[in-house]
Amino acid sequence: MKRLGVLGWPVAHSRSPAMHSAALAAVGLADWSYQRLPVPPELFEQTARALPGAGFRGANVTIPHKEAALALADSASAAARAIGAANTLSFASDGTIAAENTDAPGLIAAMERPPVGVARSPQGLSALVLGAGGSARAAVWALREAGAREVSIWNRTAARAADLARVLGARAVARPEAADILVNCTSVGLTAPALPPQAAQLAADAPPLAADAPRLATDGQDGTEALNQLGLTLDLVGRYSYVVDLVYREGVTPLLLAARAQGVPTLDGLDVLVAQGALSFELWTGRRAPLQVMRDAARAAPEG
Repeated sequence: MKRLGVLGWPVAHSRSPAMHSAALAAVGLADWSYQRLPVPPELFEQTARALPGAGFRGANVTIPHKEAALALADSASAAARAIGAANTLSFASDGTIAAENTDAPGLIAAMERPPVGVARSPQGLSALVLGAGGSARAAVWALREAGAREVSIWNRTAARAADLARVLGARAVARPEAADILVNCTSVGLTAPALPPQAAQLAADAPPLAADAPRLATDGQDGTEALNQLGLTLDLVGRYSYVVDLVYREGVTPLLLAARAQGVPTLDGLDVLVAQGALSFELWTGRRAPLQVMRDAARAAPEG
């Protein structure tokens, strides 16, 4: 049995096992499996180095291990080195470990080839990235490599935004400002009150909200607090021409709901997850990833 998995802490919420298991079955790799690998930070290196001997061919890496994954690898792609983090490890027969970052190309692929909605290339456009963690590093690097005219970074801890901007050649901003593309790389919205899937259609059908609207009034749920944590207001959300939220969850995040209510095209985190997962799948198996199968499985998977 050839084994794959996802390393994280926590990792119970991950939809990668459902997504990859469906993909393996779809391409006829019955002797492959994919599983969750919950590992605390203090055991990460020891566990990762033991995986090749346990029959693992590769592993995805999620919070909080992406920087540690790069540090332990015997080799790394130029993208992973430039970003300073890896989300994909491949294990050779001799036990050596290669690191890759598919978060960055996955984001661009999802933007340029979304399953539904509006395609948007960053080429020549301005972008604002919210956050300064591993996902933000990948997003900033990806947007710059894809030809964005300017990439700005906002983070609640301004010093972290400044450090990231200096390393990746971006611009730190004191507060969110208008741009062509907005990418949320924080976890804000992950634990906000659940907004049902039909909220997206309700928002799409509704007239634009007034700039001073006191709440996101969909099924009685209030998403204003989540927007405020991102330094945003409803009127500012309406000034972007494309909004990407890397948070994935049941229902609709407050940020995406606000964008859709303002008539702004959006891309959600599950589509980005599928795009980066497909790249990992192809790297490990040498088979073309069955994208629709992976999308369907990711969306159908229950939250952990």
